Amino acid sequence: MRMTMGMLLALALMPLLSRALDVGQVRLLAAQHNVTSLLVFGDSSVDPGNNNILPTTMKSNYPPYGKDFFDGRPTGRFSDGRLATDFIVEALGYTKIVPAFLDPNLKPKDMLHGVSFASAASGYDDLTANLSNVFSVPNQLEYFMHYLIHMRNFVGEKKTTDIIRYAVFVLSMGTNDFLQNYYLQPIRSKQFKVEKYQDYLVSCMSRDIELMHRLGATRLVVVGVPPLGCMPLVKTLMEKTGCVESYNKVAFSFNSKMQTKLSTLKAKLRMKIAFVDTYAIIDNAVNNPTLYDIDETSKGCCGTGTVEYGDSCKGLSTCTDPTKYVFWDAVHPTQKMYKIIANEALKSLVVELFS
Repeated sequence: MRMTMGMLLALALMPLLSRALDVGQVRLLAAQHNVTSLLVFGDSSVDPGNNNILPTTMKSNYPPYGKDFFDGRPTGRFSDGRLATDFIVEALGYTKIVPAFLDPNLKPKDMLHGVSFASAASGYDDLTANLSNVFSVPNQLEYFMHYLIHMRNFVGEKKTTDIIRYAVFVLSMGTNDFLQNYYLQPIRSKQFKVEKYQDYLVSCMSRDIELMHRLGATRLVVVGVPPLGCMPLVKTLMEKTGCVESYNKVAFSFNSKMQTKLSTLKAKLRMKIAFVDTYAIIDNAVNNPTLYDIDETSKGCCGTGTVEYGDSCKGLSTCTDPTKYVFWDAVHPTQKMYKIIANEALKSLVVELFS
């Protein structure tokens, strides 16, 4: 039988696509494809602390956040430890974390292989960010242009151009557009039926990606929204013990619309774009916890685990072992779940960006 290029690629990638991801092979592929950096945009799923300096309640730079981070210190990450992007940049072989661009102690050399412009509570809809007084995607891209100035001064024009050309951009948001905006405020819900709001968000995402492309992005990882109805906070507010199916259906169909648009953008912009199906990953953990050695899927580790996140989690006691939990607070995953998401993201990255 004649082996096609696709079959050869599949055979080559089989070890990587098994459950145990081979970090050595990821690093080899990243080196072969000249990956220089991880440049991150989004919301709390990828914000390592940019919101710390903002006049917003949407921050987490206090205990018990960070209890499993290096030295057990809170950084502004909405988890007990690291985020998926931290694990991804470590797997690529550079550093153990992606720093926040607005960290006052950040130096140009710290940004060489990765930096995050993300802002917790942001979304594709600029109104979402404005409601919480955080950075919208256009704001984040403005800071990206400041980053370019820092890099040009540090390594020169040509090296900076190469860093951007071979960087992997990450875009991770969408949850707040529904939970902090559409379902909470009477603005967008009066303007749009939920299906039309999804379409509006997809058009905003497309706008953001086209701007990234104009600024030099050639490789992009887009992270889908999780099963919103399985978040402990949503279940509490809707007085449900199981996942809220109506919210999950909205998340699932939104992800589908995102993927359709991304296929169009791939062809139009000639970009390499990978999609990370966070919905499937978290849904699988919630429904099959024993696969991941998880015991608790219905509540978070902080406080009662049913409503607390951000400032309402501040100073509260936590569960003994967060590795047994899907959720750290009533909204955000544990470090363990972020590691699982990172492994799946790396598989998507390998197939879509390194093939």
